Amino acid sequence: MINFRVGNLARMIGQLKAAGVAVSELETYPHGKFATLTDPEGNGIQLWEPALT
Repeated sequence: MINFRVGNLARMIGQLKAAGVAVSELETYPHGKFATLTDPEGNGIQLWEPALT
């Protein structure tokens, strides 16, 4: 799985869904927010917005 750090996960999820990409719902944990998707070749991608400290 590839992990990408993003600045605004909610906005990124919205852009991906608007483009027809299947993305998991945003999940929040103490160390940040996460969402996952799969690229056209079946590789897992995780998007991460770090928690503000």
